[in-house]
Amino acid sequence: MYTLYSIVAVAGLLLVSPWLLYQALRYRKYVASLPQRLGLLPVSLNIDGDRSIWVHAVSVGEVLSVRPLLAALRARYPDLRLVLSTTTMAGQQLARRSVREADEVFFFPIDLGPIVRRTLDVVKPRLFVTVETELWPVLLRECHRRGVKTLVVNGRLSSRSFPRYRLVRPFMRRVLQHIDRLCVQSDEAARRFAEIGADASRITVTGSLKFDAVDANAGVRGRDRVLRYFRLPATRPVLVAGSTMRGEEAAVLRAFRRVRASVPATLLIIAPRHPERFDEVEQLCRDEGWKTQRRSSLAIDTEPSADVVVLDTIGELATLYQLATVVFVGGSLVPTGGHNVLEPAVFGKPIIFGPYMDNFREIADACVAAEAAIRLNEEGQLEGEVLRLLTDPVKRARLGAAARALVDANRGANDRTMAVIEALVPPAGTSNVVPFRPIA
Repeated sequence: MYTLYSIVAVAGLLLVSPWLLYQALRYRKYVASLPQRLGLLPVSLNIDGDRSIWVHAVSVGEVLSVRPLLAALRARYPDLRLVLSTTTMAGQQLARRSVREADEVFFFPIDLGPIVRRTLDVVKPRLFVTVETELWPVLLRECHRRGVKTLVVNGRLSSRSFPRYRLVRPFMRRVLQHIDRLCVQSDEAARRFAEIGADASRITVTGSLKFDAVDANAGVRGRDRVLRYFRLPATRPVLVAGSTMRGEEAAVLRAFRRVRASVPATLLIIAPRHPERFDEVEQLCRDEGWKTQRRSSLAIDTEPSADVVVLDTIGELATLYQLATVVFVGGSLVPTGGHNVLEPAVFGKPIIFGPYMDNFREIADACVAAEAAIRLNEEGQLEGEVLRLLTDPVKRARLGAAARALVDANRGANDRTMAVIEALVPPAGTSNVVPFRPIA
């Protein structure tokens, strides 16, 4: 089965190679990262050959959610190196800029035997931690062979991915045998992992790390740096459209046009999810007739003169949510899985999202059940809901207070996850030997 998996992986790489080449030539993506993706890590990454804890977080969202865990690992395992890998360039940029706890940051290797072995030879992990649904069969098997403990944290299986995993259940059962523990977000996630072959005794429901990762104080600490580009009067309404995907910006701009007809001073901050779309979204806004600026071109300590600001930076969106009067969370009007609603929730902001929230299903459902967010059934509802919230301060306050209360009530996943890690890999100076107690 692993041979077939490797053949399929190589065939897949060959199939997408023209697209990768285009991305490399057009956007300079993947060029600098290619050696690391092939397992050619610099010797300086671990020049003394020390044992480590290796944490893998795919992109920006996963890096943000795992930061408190990285801080706890750094404090609890000072004798081990702490290294962090990402798959995307945006995740890499954020990790290098904001994750001070990691000794090194590098790109995740392609999941083929020789490449994985070269990477492990340099990193020398004692523990491999993967975030959410990153189940790489070859790497997990090689870790098992080398005696490296393996752990999934913040585990989940979306309603889209779950059927695909279930189709290959015999293979997934073998893959999951190489994972020592799974810390999952919910009872539903636990059931799904068990159904595709995980040993139920290895699964622990710890809750979502995202509730611990969002912290209003983190935003406040960055206020003077980031918000100095947005010196806005307290009375100026702001619509923030975060992490938008292709097909959503047009709907947001239609809603914005209706809003400006009733609330002329409103500012739109629109944050495309993918950096390669910054030019496209800026042009779309200009084509719609809006005076548009990029965040990177704003003058410091000045109120933006534009109607629309395109956020063309990485890692600032979570902080900028505190400016919002109303928030639309993107990736949810088109079937791409949605994005994190907790970043605006921690600031007590009224939140709107669309029907496609598969990647955040439990959190989205909890928000709606607690009357802490508005879920749209279709794109056409966005205009009306945004306008209603902008003109109804009582409803905004009620939604925002419920959102913040939901965040506060669900913290604690980080501590529960650390308890599982410490049982799996006891820190130096501790023992997992149960002391002898005579039978009375």
